[in-house]
Amino acid sequence: MADRYENFAELSGAEREGVDFRVRCTIRNSPVAIIAPHGGGIEPGTSEITSQIAGSVYSFYCFEGLKPSGNSVLHITSTRFDEPRCVDLVSASDFVVSVHGLAGTYERVDIGGLDQSLREAICGSLVDAGFAAQVVTTGEHAAIDPANICNRGRRGAGVQLEITRALRDALGAQPQRMAEFANAAREAIVGETGDSKAGPSDAG
Repeated sequence: MADRYENFAELSGAEREGVDFRVRCTIRNSPVAIIAPHGGGIEPGTSEITSQIAGSVYSFYCFEGLKPSGNSVLHITSTRFDEPRCVDLVSASDFVVSVHGLAGTYERVDIGGLDQSLREAICGSLVDAGFAAQVVTTGEHAAIDPANICNRGRRGAGVQLEITRALRDALGAQPQRMAEFANAAREAIVGETGDSKAGPSDAG
């Protein structure tokens, strides 16, 4: 389904921040940003997964739908996602991982993005932790467009996680599995970036 809004300027002119949507952003002393551009009610569960992966170590951003229903109208596709606080964070980060929701009654993660090394590392770590994950290099989940928000960091390459609804629901209902998922992603990030002990410098 086509997006209602072409960009954030259009969206913010028609929707109310704090009522229809909100932005949560915590900037930490880290080269890594974990983001959910379709959080809250837009792609349920992605905010929670993003928060768990970021922990108290990595910078964190969520654009969240707050409507009682119909949050899909707040979806701005990743190649046109230009909410300023997200763009500022991503452009100042060396490593970007974006978390998205995918339809599906099966538990799986499709992993795309232009950061081939981190992409492969996260996939391998998730598989080792018992999750069904695969790298995708073609199709709509490949995230190989340089304009994709995950690829707009300082290195011009990031990672996109597309997580099926079944797996998002399972992670939300099972704290231990959520922790295992987040820890697996973090282990891969630490292995690729060496960044594991950064502390908070600012929050907003």
